[in-house]
Amino acid sequence: MRPYFERMPAFGKALKESRITRTLASRQGLEGVEAEIARLAAARREVGLPDAEINKRGALTVWQRLGYLVDPGTWHPLHSLYDPEENAEGTTNVVDGLARIAGRWAVVIGFDNKVLAGAWIPGQSENILRVTDIAQRLRLPLVWLVNCSGVKLPEQERFYGGRRGGGTPFYRHAELQQLGIPVLAGIYGTNPAGGGYQAISPTILIAHKDANIAVGGVGIVSGMAPKGGFDAAVLEDLIARTRDMRERPPGSVATHFEHTGFFTRVYDEEIGVLDGIKDYMRALPAYDPMMFRVAAPAEPLYPASDLYHLLPFDQGETYSFDDVLARLVDGSEAMEFRPDYGPEVFTGLVKIDGFLVGVIGNRQGVLPRGYPEYADYPGIGGKLYRQGLIKMSEFVTHCGRDRVPIVWFQDTTGIDVGEIAERAELLGLGQSLIYSIQSTDVPMMLAVLRKGSAAAHYIMGGPTANRHNAFAVGTAATEIYVMHGETAAVATYARRAVKDKDAGKPLGPIADKMNEMARSYHERSRPAWCARHGLVDEIVALTSLRGYLAAFAGAAYQNPGSLCARHQMLLPRLIRG
Repeated sequence: MRPYFERMPAFGKALKESRITRTLASRQGLEGVEAEIARLAAARREVGLPDAEINKRGALTVWQRLGYLVDPGTWHPLHSLYDPEENAEGTTNVVDGLARIAGRWAVVIGFDNKVLAGAWIPGQSENILRVTDIAQRLRLPLVWLVNCSGVKLPEQERFYGGRRGGGTPFYRHAELQQLGIPVLAGIYGTNPAGGGYQAISPTILIAHKDANIAVGGVGIVSGMAPKGGFDAAVLEDLIARTRDMRERPPGSVATHFEHTGFFTRVYDEEIGVLDGIKDYMRALPAYDPMMFRVAAPAEPLYPASDLYHLLPFDQGETYSFDDVLARLVDGSEAMEFRPDYGPEVFTGLVKIDGFLVGVIGNRQGVLPRGYPEYADYPGIGGKLYRQGLIKMSEFVTHCGRDRVPIVWFQDTTGIDVGEIAERAELLGLGQSLIYSIQSTDVPMMLAVLRKGSAAAHYIMGGPTANRHNAFAVGTAATEIYVMHGETAAVATYARRAVKDKDAGKPLGPIADKMNEMARSYHERSRPAWCARHGLVDEIVALTSLRGYLAAFAGAAYQNPGSLCARHQMLLPRLIRG
């Protein structure tokens, strides 16, 4: 199959100086948002106690542990701004991302021991569930840096109970292990109650000498029998019990290494725990990349910095998706699937770091005359029509058959609407695409380049496809909403405006409400808002986007659950004809 893959058709054009000059303001807008995202992420890293204070206590921070654990240059953070409950701490108190450890990809997550000694706080369990989803979808080991003091007691009602509460991750750990996906834990500090289950639920437990894990910690055990209330005498007894328990806390290394044997290894030094994780990572199943690479890795022909002049900051401007893609894939080469059908979407095979990946993306601008064929109005890129929906469904099905992972690129205003569109079966074809996605079993990634809106956000590999979507990233131009704010205002208030007009009422108050709604939609669809509330898993700088694509491809091919031999693939032959 070398003739199919080693040299695919080249595409994309070099930037002209005139375009660079013309788009300087757009570049400044994109870079300004990226700078703000970076500032917010940096501020989140500084929450809690200063690094120096943690180090003075003889411990490393979670960031220092990650810096030693992961292979240099491979850390791809996720959920850097995620905080759906808008906690006073400004964090969910866990840090996670995709990285290589000892040369192998893993999903890595750790408690931030600078904040409440790594306590459970609102939004954290949902963050953890997203991380376990990634590990399951990509079949990657889940590596935990456990340093968890248990529940933030004054807010327990916000996250303790429920189907997606603090206990759910323990069931997810069990589920991963049942699927053959190991969970490795490096354990530090005091981990009582929920922290104890966080430490015991993984597959392999590697502990620091000062770590402990227990059903109940000092505060719980020493205060288990209050006499129906508190007074000075009760407090005196409580103080004595607490002092005794602090000297001999339950669940120490002496118990869980020497007696129960739960700890596989114990290290005197913090970095020893991390070295132990690296040893176990080397022992886990993983294919050598040469098993699946269809060609030698190659850089794109054009620099990533061009993306700032190709992707407009102004949502109303059009651009060439093909030129954007040419800055992201190996050799700026692609094998396009059905190029003369459904022109509003690109579907095709590309190489990323030498691995074969399917790509689906929205094209922009005015579409060829006479398209869509079922209507008498012109087609506009970003919108989906009959042929495009059929083509995407076909392509997804073939990728599933050939076991090719898929990257979706969204910049869509939705599916065509109106009576003509209904007669053209677009509603059913949209659901057919969802059925096709659900019928495959290949990992998918989403990059929302600009707009993710209406049902198109769902059907084009959105996070809602959570059995298949490993993770979703956005850019400085991303905005996600059910429809544009002005459109939503019209949909909400048009009939009210008619009634007020007929009743002779002034229209000014309605106009004010419509403007307020449009403004609110705008504010609640910005990149930082999308990241904070989980509409995407990370906002990524344009120059970092290829790195996330390469991480996804490498992870997807590291230990796949099913294979299709290269010479048995059908999709490349369908493309070539």
